[in-house]
Amino acid sequence: MREFRHNEFCMGTAFTYFGRTDREPAEVEAAISAAGLILHEADEIFSLYKPDSPLSRLARGETSLDKLPEVVAQIWDECELWSEKTDGWFSSFTQQNTFDPSGLVKTWAAEQACLKLEELGITDFAMNAGGDIRLSKEISSGLSRRIGISKPVSIADKDAGALTVVDLNGTEYSAVATSGSAERGEHIWNPKTRDVANQLVQVTVVAKDIITADIFATAAFAAGDQALRLLTKHEGELQALLVYPNGELQSTGGFTKLLKPV
Repeated sequence: MREFRHNEFCMGTAFTYFGRTDREPAEVEAAISAAGLILHEADEIFSLYKPDSPLSRLARGETSLDKLPEVVAQIWDECELWSEKTDGWFSSFTQQNTFDPSGLVKTWAAEQACLKLEELGITDFAMNAGGDIRLSKEISSGLSRRIGISKPVSIADKDAGALTVVDLNGTEYSAVATSGSAERGEHIWNPKTRDVANQLVQVTVVAKDIITADIFATAAFAAGDQALRLLTKHEGELQALLVYPNGELQSTGGFTKLLKPV
């Protein structure tokens, strides 16, 4: 088994793969290239920073949903479903009422890229999608499925480091996602009041898949003092840790069972 590592820069962040495989180097390179194409294609379609992207043209009123690539309507529908599932705390619209599915697209594309790797025979790896982690199902025997959760401060801060560590060995969980204000400031807003969400400083969600983890981390952050109630409703598929501005920690009922000493 040979180790491989690759950084794919896309969507303003880095998607990092690390794993082991018995595939030949050329096969690994081809699989990683195919996965990278999925990420970049999603960026070309959904980026609102690219003026000629389908989403940018839609935002300017230059086109309509039915004239865009079919995947745009698919993501629109998925966003609606996630909004319903999170009781409206996840929203794919900006405060200016522009369709912006970036809260779903990054981890949706990451999942599609991971599925492509697995389809092409790369089945023992982890992906770090801009800080959100997705583990493959076939982690090598003896390797740890332990994932660190960062403190709610910038990685450039002198106090940066691990807040705690979750151990996914022997569990059904394979993804961890965190939303907060440490790196990007107050960028998440409450879709019900249209105010900036600032009642929490960080939410980490452990789930069976990276999309669920990421969506609920964002939705819970937006929900503020109603976050724990929202997350507890879905304990069958996730566990979560919440950090408040005063340093208080709260979690769903089964989260502490995942903890390991730092």
